[in-house]
Amino acid sequence: MSLTFTLDPAVTPALRDGILDLWADVSNAGGSVGFVPPVTTEDVRPELVKHFVAMVEGRSRLLVGLDESGAVAATAFFSFNTHRLMTHWVWLYTVMVHPRHQGKGYGRALLGAAEDAARGFEGIDAIRLTCRGGNGLERFYGSCGYKEVGRVPDAIRVAPDDYRDDVFMLLPLG
Repeated sequence: MSLTFTLDPAVTPALRDGILDLWADVSNAGGSVGFVPPVTTEDVRPELVKHFVAMVEGRSRLLVGLDESGAVAATAFFSFNTHRLMTHWVWLYTVMVHPRHQGKGYGRALLGAAEDAARGFEGIDAIRLTCRGGNGLERFYGSCGYKEVGRVPDAIRVAPDDYRDDVFMLLPLG
């Protein structure tokens, strides 16, 4: 089975709750999406609200992947730059695939759908994202066409004695 991707879906209570569950489940499975386990949906809620506010303000867009049952299985948020010299690229944030779908190619499908969506954004030449070092994510993103363009050593502290690099990746769309 594959995912069905929708850009800018209507934000319903079911979608909101699906994203909250996804984000908590990904975080609790060790995913690098801004939290360290254990987390609850209530821990995640304020961050999701920030994404939704940015969407209403036109600063962000949501790409969601639904599985065959209609459940939220994957997400990515696009964030547009406001600096006049950087409006030609977008950030990709909160890139998630539910742990139950790991190994099915859904991460690659999500990134492909994100690339397709970004190609439809007027004036956008590239996608940038960051990932937490130490989890092999830079290899995965590299296999999807992203190039490592920078790294800040020990920029992310996931525990008092566990520091990770913040890795910057770029996908040119030209």
